[in-house]
Amino acid sequence: MSGTSSPEAVKKLLENMQSDLRALSLECKKKFPPVKEAAESGIIKVKTIAARNTEILAGLYTFSYLGTSTSILYLLTIIKITILQTAAGNIINMLWQLMENSLEELKLLQTVLVLLTTNTVVHDEALSKAIVLCFRLHFTKDNITNNTAAATVRQVVTVVFERMVAEDERHRDIIEQPVLVQGNSNRRSVSTLKPCAKDAYMLFQDLCQLVNADAPYWLVGMTEMTRTFGLELLESVLNDFPQVFLQHQEFSFLLKERVCPLVIKLFSPNIKFRQGSSTSSSPAPVEKPYFPICMRLLRVVSVLIKQFYSLLVTECEIFLSLLVKFLDADKPQWLRAVAVESIHRFCVQPQLLRSFCQSYDMKQHSTKVFRDIVNALGSFIQSLFLVPPTGNPATSNQAGNNNLGGSVSAPANSGMVGIGGGVTLLPAFEYRGTWIPILTITVQGSAKATYLEMLDKVEPPTIPEGYAMSVAFHCLLDLVRGITSMIEGELGEVETECQTTTEEGSSPTQSTEQQDLQSTSDQMDKEIVSRAVWEEMVNACWCGLLAALSLLLDASTDEAATENILKAELTMAALCGRLGLVTSRDAFITAICKGSLPPHYALTVLNTTTAATLSNKSYSVQGQSVMMISPSSESHQQVVAVGQPLAVQPQGTVMLTSKNIQCMRTLLNLAHCHGAVLGTSWQLVLATLQHLVWILGLKPSSGGALKPGRAVEGPSTVLTTAVMTDLPVISNILSRLFESSQYLDDVSLHHLINALCSLSLEAMDMAYGNNKEPSLFAVAKLLETGLVNMHRIEILWRPLTGHLLEVCQHPNSRMREWGAEALTSLIKAGLTFNHDPPLSQNQRLQLLLLNPLKEMSNINHPDIRLKQLECVLQILQSQGDSLGPGWPLVLGVMGAIRNDQGESLIRTAFQCLQLVVTDFLPTMPCTCLQIVVDVAGSFGLHNQELNISLTSIGLLWNISDYFFQRGETIEKELNKEEAAQQKQAEEKGVVLNRPFHPAPPFDCLWLCLYAKLGELCVDPRPAVRKSAGQTLFSTIGAHGTLLQHSTWHTVIWKVLFHLLDRVRESSTTADKEKIESGGGNILIHHSRDTAEKQWAETWVLTLAGVARIFNTRRYLLQPLGDFSRAWDVLLDHIQSAALSKNNEVSLAALKSFQEILQIVSPVRDSDKPETPPVVNVPVPVLIGPISGMSRPFVRTDSIGEKLGRYSSSEPPIVTDELEDLNLWWAAWNTWYRIGSESTKPPVTFDKLTFIPSQPFLTALIQIFPALYQHIKTGFNMDDLQKLGVILHSAISVPISSDASPFILPSYTEAVLTSLQEAVLTALDVLQKAICVGPENMQIMYPAIFDQLLAFVEFSCKPPQYGQLETKHIANAKYNQIQLFAPVTLNYVPFAERSLEVVVDLYQKTACHKAVVNEKVLQNIIKTLRVPLSLKYSCPSESTWKLAVSSLLRVLSIGLPVARQHASSGKFDSMWPELANTFEDFLFTKSIPPDNLSIQEFQRNENIDVEVVQLISNEILPYANFIPKEFVGQIMTMLNKGSIHSQSSSFTEAEIDIRLREEFSKMCFETLLQFSFSNKVTTPQEGYISRMALSVLLKRSQDVLHRYIEDERLSGKCPLPRQQVTEIIFVLKAVSTLIDSLKKTQPENVDGNTWAQVIALYPTLVECITCSSSEVCSALKEALVPFKDFMQPPASRVQNGES
Repeated sequence: MSGTSSPEAVKKLLENMQSDLRALSLECKKKFPPVKEAAESGIIKVKTIAARNTEILAGLYTFSYLGTSTSILYLLTIIKITILQTAAGNIINMLWQLMENSLEELKLLQTVLVLLTTNTVVHDEALSKAIVLCFRLHFTKDNITNNTAAATVRQVVTVVFERMVAEDERHRDIIEQPVLVQGNSNRRSVSTLKPCAKDAYMLFQDLCQLVNADAPYWLVGMTEMTRTFGLELLESVLNDFPQVFLQHQEFSFLLKERVCPLVIKLFSPNIKFRQGSSTSSSPAPVEKPYFPICMRLLRVVSVLIKQFYSLLVTECEIFLSLLVKFLDADKPQWLRAVAVESIHRFCVQPQLLRSFCQSYDMKQHSTKVFRDIVNALGSFIQSLFLVPPTGNPATSNQAGNNNLGGSVSAPANSGMVGIGGGVTLLPAFEYRGTWIPILTITVQGSAKATYLEMLDKVEPPTIPEGYAMSVAFHCLLDLVRGITSMIEGELGEVETECQTTTEEGSSPTQSTEQQDLQSTSDQMDKEIVSRAVWEEMVNACWCGLLAALSLLLDASTDEAATENILKAELTMAALCGRLGLVTSRDAFITAICKGSLPPHYALTVLNTTTAATLSNKSYSVQGQSVMMISPSSESHQQVVAVGQPLAVQPQGTVMLTSKNIQCMRTLLNLAHCHGAVLGTSWQLVLATLQHLVWILGLKPSSGGALKPGRAVEGPSTVLTTAVMTDLPVISNILSRLFESSQYLDDVSLHHLINALCSLSLEAMDMAYGNNKEPSLFAVAKLLETGLVNMHRIEILWRPLTGHLLEVCQHPNSRMREWGAEALTSLIKAGLTFNHDPPLSQNQRLQLLLLNPLKEMSNINHPDIRLKQLECVLQILQSQGDSLGPGWPLVLGVMGAIRNDQGESLIRTAFQCLQLVVTDFLPTMPCTCLQIVVDVAGSFGLHNQELNISLTSIGLLWNISDYFFQRGETIEKELNKEEAAQQKQAEEKGVVLNRPFHPAPPFDCLWLCLYAKLGELCVDPRPAVRKSAGQTLFSTIGAHGTLLQHSTWHTVIWKVLFHLLDRVRESSTTADKEKIESGGGNILIHHSRDTAEKQWAETWVLTLAGVARIFNTRRYLLQPLGDFSRAWDVLLDHIQSAALSKNNEVSLAALKSFQEILQIVSPVRDSDKPETPPVVNVPVPVLIGPISGMSRPFVRTDSIGEKLGRYSSSEPPIVTDELEDLNLWWAAWNTWYRIGSESTKPPVTFDKLTFIPSQPFLTALIQIFPALYQHIKTGFNMDDLQKLGVILHSAISVPISSDASPFILPSYTEAVLTSLQEAVLTALDVLQKAICVGPENMQIMYPAIFDQLLAFVEFSCKPPQYGQLETKHIANAKYNQIQLFAPVTLNYVPFAERSLEVVVDLYQKTACHKAVVNEKVLQNIIKTLRVPLSLKYSCPSESTWKLAVSSLLRVLSIGLPVARQHASSGKFDSMWPELANTFEDFLFTKSIPPDNLSIQEFQRNENIDVEVVQLISNEILPYANFIPKEFVGQIMTMLNKGSIHSQSSSFTEAEIDIRLREEFSKMCFETLLQFSFSNKVTTPQEGYISRMALSVLLKRSQDVLHRYIEDERLSGKCPLPRQQVTEIIFVLKAVSTLIDSLKKTQPENVDGNTWAQVIALYPTLVECITCSSSEVCSALKEALVPFKDFMQPPASRVQNGES
């Protein structure tokens, strides 16, 4: 104390004051001159005080009492000095005096404020006096002072408490020590409190006293006080300094003991008061509620509950129960309004509500306060709608002092304007005629009260209509918002904590684990407790909330209000869902669902849920019964859509309002954001959405999204533009809803899928039995859900696809179509999705994804199958490379298409297969190749579309090419696979079963291919058979070398022979009926117009193919062991084909026969052309370009060995010659059987008699030369006989005349048919072979001559064919041939050619023993005699000419041989035959044809001359070797020929040419020649001469005599030319004869001859009279030689002498 009053301090103070005053004077210089003056005078006064320097402070105080305007300045200055408490007391006392004098009241207040706020010096009594001073000023009459004082009081009270807070703050860190109790402390003060705290305590205690109308303890001097002001002060302290009461027991005690009883006491008039109850009923008059007090009490209660709930649990229960009661309908409107406002204040404090719940609702015997509050709000809202029958609720307030009626009261729908069917302008609730506007009262989430803030109103205010409703409405919304955000926040924390603990839980050390366990269990306990609270809160409030919200939703006419209600319902539903409270969750969801649908809409799912039972159930709220009001349908809502309900039976239309659409969007929102907690209520949500979507006419589009679709049948859907613009948004949200399913956990996702499936099942049931448009909502959404959950598709795939497969089987086509669309889209998406791990490494998943595709094959609806196949096609196009183990499934789908399933299906499936074969064979596992073959084969067998069958065969060819090119890799992979399977089979103890076991797997692949083609080779359709056959044989031909050697056995027996058997059987049993046309307008060629003919083509192809394989692969087949058996079977097939009654087949059989015979039997030399080059096994073999394959295929494996076997330098396993011979003899026997059977003439003939065709026979005969090469070593006479029979029979077969124009040359041409050529070739081969063959073979020559001579006879006598009447082609003009009658060929050229062959052969073989012994020459002559004797009667003129020339040639060779063997007698029988032949020819009985020209005749005469020449050259000179009779016959003949035979029938003109002058002359000359043979070596020769001469002379005599006679008779007429010629010839002959005789040795001339010569002379002389000059000249020449006879006769003596 002394320090503060030290001279230095005082001095410093005065200096400061002076400087302050100076500053003030400067500042106010311009603006406030009076202040400046006052400041300057102040400076002077301060200086004078300082000069005195005694009791400076006292001087300053006295100075301040001056009533000038500067006094405040001084007070301020003084306050600076008030450092001492004592001084504070003095100042307060001074101020009190001013107050008492009513001076400067406002300035007083300011001063007090400054005094108290600038420091803490003033306390205790001084403080209480200052406060009382302010109170006193508050109650002055001056309004300004009044209000200022009120403000000051408030501030001062605040300052007191602030000091206490600051004090606590200072002492917070100091350990509490017993505080010294000051002596002047008040008796009621608590001794432990610190000074500031004590002030505060005393102040608060007195405030309570004052409000309670009791005397204060501390605020001594109070004269008056109002309750309202006291309550306000209490409220402000409680509100602003809650920590004071919470931290200090003394203060909490005050709360409990003073404040709460006070409040309860003051509330009593409000509780007891019943609006409308008559006062007479109660004994004492009831005090009316007083608005200002009541309102302030509620404010205090609000603060108490908000701030001190934890201290005042029981008291709060009472307060809250009171509040609830204030909402009753019989309380005044203003009371209800402020009560609602109070409740609103709690509703925005969720933690507080939570505490209520914990403290009351969860305690056993406690009031369920929280539930009651919510229910009370609900009943309050209901009560506002339930209008008493007297009229408007606004006017029914019976308290006279509140004028609520009048101006506000109006008809119930006063806010409605009659536009467009009752569209409201003002936001309002409207329910059953009661219209309540919605007022904007507060910002969401803050309880800004209106009437609780009306502190200046004394009278109850007029509550506008709708205000209470609006506040109650906001209470509900804030309540929901608060609870949900709080609980969800805490839930979130719990979840994150759980996660962190589980993450930490995996720490390595033992101790931390234990700690973790500890902490985890703590957390679990905490969570259990929290969860119980949350559940209780929700359970307590949901019924009331739902009842109120449902009602408000139904009544709302304002979009924003509706939105808020829906949001509240949505958040509640979500919260219930999170907490697992199914009943409440479903109840809220049902409410939203019902709001979405038109009123009274028959949706069973909503009417059967648990929530629905509440709609008729009443429950009690504090003993009152509250009905849940069911929605009313007459709300004035704008209709935005008219549509059809989704029902089995067609019903009328239903209308959707904008509110329905709004609810729908909320529903979508709920599902979208809270899908994870919906669980089983997905069913509700989805069912509702399905119906809405249906009413709005949304239809699914690709990917499952719903788009505005075409109108449903029936009355079409009508949509306003408003909803039209909304639809894409709704559709979008719908899609997003299902997109968000990807964020659901697995369980929730399953709930969703199950819900969709059961919805879909319902839709399916509805769609049964009618063709109405079905609801596709569920299917579309299943698809959408599946698509977005691809990353975990495994968990939902089975239920999803299982259901969609059921949908695919539905009879309703639209339903089915969508089921398939969904299923295929899912499969495609599943395969293209980027799974982790990728599908290539997750085969199980891939098979899982593809499995439903396979399952679709069990569905018979074609549209589904088409979808399935289109899906396969797309999968192939996008995923083909990576299907891997999925191939069997995909291929199975293609292969599952049956024949009866329609063309388009088969075509699509086939497209897939084509794609596979062209693009994907290299990417698929080799084990699937067999399936590809099977599938391709099955398409070949489909008979719907020929082109597909044919193309599939082409695919098989491509597949085989692929096998060939990739053989090595395929083989390796298959062998590996086989080994694995084998191992598995052994482990299981089963036998590995696969087709064509035990061939190696790669060969099995080929065999499957061959077997498939084999099946196609016997298809009913000829084109398919043909194509398959060609392909089969081409593949075996081109790629057969890849097979293991042993596999060929299977190829031959199981594939080829099996095929041949089937073809033979089908061909022989085929129908012979004519097929009119090949379907459509296709014309069928006559060669294919029966099934039999079509099968014939197949037989041909098959046989040829098999034969070719036998030919080209002989080196492979022969070592197989049973080759000879196979050979026999093949020959048997060839035989049966050759003997079939079909020219095409039989001819082809022979071609095949020819083919297998062209095989060169294996030679031992390694350079044999057929075998590959010599190789050592390990060297890669280059199997050269086989059948046009461009790239050779190098292999180092078994193929090399196989080929090595046939051609290695070791002795190859070539079958021995013997076995080879057996094969050829088997072939010969077959050939013989074919020949003998086919050429055997039929017993009877009719139009249908089968005659083998010429090409057939030709081919048959042409086979022999090739065959003979192999069997010649063992070919004997018997075989030759057999051959002869066949050749003869074959030649004898006639041509059916329909074929003759094609085969025959026109009958004028002399050409051989190919058959005849072949026959001659066969004989030629034979004779050449004999020629070079061993001696013993040459005995066959005669047989060959016999055969040929038999053919020569055909020139004049065609062969017979059974009983058949045949016409000879050369005699029948072509047009006379009857069609279809068999026609014999023109055999002349053949016979002539045969003759030439005979001559040639004879030339070579005349001397052979066999030829001599077997009288071949005689046979030749005998055969030639026929055409020679016929001469002009021969069918062809050329025949006899050729016969003559042949005879001449043969004789020129044969006669010398005959002469050689004259002694042996082997030719004896030949001579008479020869003589007869000459006779028959030279003096033929046939007449030359009329048209013979002179040149021809002369040429023919020359031929005769040649014959005579032959006689003269070859026979007569050797007469001594020739039988006499024969020579005699010759002489007679010559004689006959030398005389001109005259026929009287000749006309003059013809005589010239008809006489064979040259011939006669030749005969005559020959006679002459042999008359004078000067070398008579044998008597025989002389005999010939004598005979010839006498014949000649006699002949001359006769001619001359006849001439003389004729001339005499003829008179003047000249004789015929020929006679003249003859006589001239005779005359010349006579002269020649005489010449010859002269030249001859005299001893050789018989005397008799001379006599005959001389005897001619007289006759010659007689001829002199002839008139012909030619005769005369000839006569002259004849007579001249006679001069040699003219000599004198010698005397007898002389003669004797000489």
